Amino acid sequence: MSWKTVSLVARRLQFVKLALKAQQSMSRLCRSFRFSRKSGYKWKQRFEQEGQRGLYDRRSRPHHSPQQTSGPWVTRIRRLRRRHRSWGSRKLWVRLVKDYPGQGPPATRTIGRWLKTMKLSPRVRRRSRPGPQRSLGALTLAGRSNHVWTVDFKGWFRTQDGRRTEPLTVRDLFSRYLLSIRLLPDQRWEPVRRIFLRLFRQYGYPLVIRMDNGSPFGSTGPAGLSRLSTWWTALGIGVEFIAPGHPEQNGGHEQMHRVMKAETTRPSSRHRRAQQRRTDRWVYSYNNIRPHEALGQRPPAEVYRPRTQRPRSRVLKYSRQWAVRRVRSNGQIKWRGRKRFMGEAFVGYPVGLKPVGGQKCGVYFGSLLIGELWEADAGGMRPARYARRR
Repeated sequence: MSWKTVSLVARRLQFVKLALKAQQSMSRLCRSFRFSRKSGYKWKQRFEQEGQRGLYDRRSRPHHSPQQTSGPWVTRIRRLRRRHRSWGSRKLWVRLVKDYPGQGPPATRTIGRWLKTMKLSPRVRRRSRPGPQRSLGALTLAGRSNHVWTVDFKGWFRTQDGRRTEPLTVRDLFSRYLLSIRLLPDQRWEPVRRIFLRLFRQYGYPLVIRMDNGSPFGSTGPAGLSRLSTWWTALGIGVEFIAPGHPEQNGGHEQMHRVMKAETTRPSSRHRRAQQRRTDRWVYSYNNIRPHEALGQRPPAEVYRPRTQRPRSRVLKYSRQWAVRRVRSNGQIKWRGRKRFMGEAFVGYPVGLKPVGGQKCGVYFGSLLIGELWEADAGGMRPARYARRR
């Protein structure tokens, strides 16, 4: 019994004792205890009939509820729902009418309320409204150096001190030249962005970067873009995702991973810095000494030619007939008096709104369609989905 309940009962008992002595009027006594006169007479009468037990609060639940579902019906609903786990209250009501004719089963709303009470109500999955669907063509064929870069995270491993290591690998597709292998503690996108800033300053900008759909390169958001791939797109670099579950579309990169694993991680080094030095020596040998069959037994360094061109500067320029909105820090824009969610990947960037009829508009990030905004929708935009043909 809590302290608050005990003190309340003791206060009522003190009031009743003074009321029975009748040394002062009931009105004055109720005012001093801050009781109404009706409550004062109630506690006095209960004490005279039941003693101190009558001073405790009683349940406010009615003694009789004519509309309450009886116990047998609750048992039948529970048994039928466990037999058919995907059925809702309507289907259960129809089945109860057939199984128990003439007995008047509870209403569908009553069945639904009991399902929630028993925690047996089916989970309702909200389906997102379908956005525009687009099909992508074949992957880009590299014709020169810095035409296509491939990037991936090799499967993680632990150094001898027990720390997890995530190797980020970047490779030029045409020359097979390894641009960088950096051993990171995790796959956060900020360190990856800093690494690519150094690569752009050293080797120039590629036309296309090819990757898989995993983090931090891709996401489940509009057009599959993450914050990292959105940044690449804003720089004018084409982003290519391989088809999900098809690593053979980036087979040369995966083959390089197998060689790297066999020659640098069996066994691993004592700590990450030692493993990085060991990996750097292997990268030099891979680029400058090791012959490559696809290059006519020449090492990649003899084929790769860096190109220091700058990215296109007008990649996020939009037509004057379009409305332009900058995505806020919460991933929203304001369109026609309402806040609409675009996605966290586009925070800080302007998006173009191309009118398509009177009730909707296409949302573009540069030249890429990322979704549609419908006037009738209350939430965010309908994201665009891109699928690559096999």
